[in-house]
Amino acid sequence: MNDHVYKQIELTGSSTKSSDDAIRCALERATKTLRNLDWFQVTEIRGHLSNGAIAHWQVSLKVGMRLDD
Repeated sequence: MNDHVYKQIELTGSSTKSSDDAIRCALERATKTLRNLDWFQVTEIRGHLSNGAIAHWQVSLKVGMRLDD
């Protein structure tokens, strides 16, 4: 097994549906332009309220990309 080196980036996904959907949106978008994505870590969850109800979820995450050999 080879040792790996990772680069971390921060992303923020948003969704009107749920915090899980905000995570999926961020990761699906990232996979379109980045490669070797291996892991993620949620660092912050925020929301926007409208008339006392959740209108928007925002989730910030760190994503680890394995560097090519």
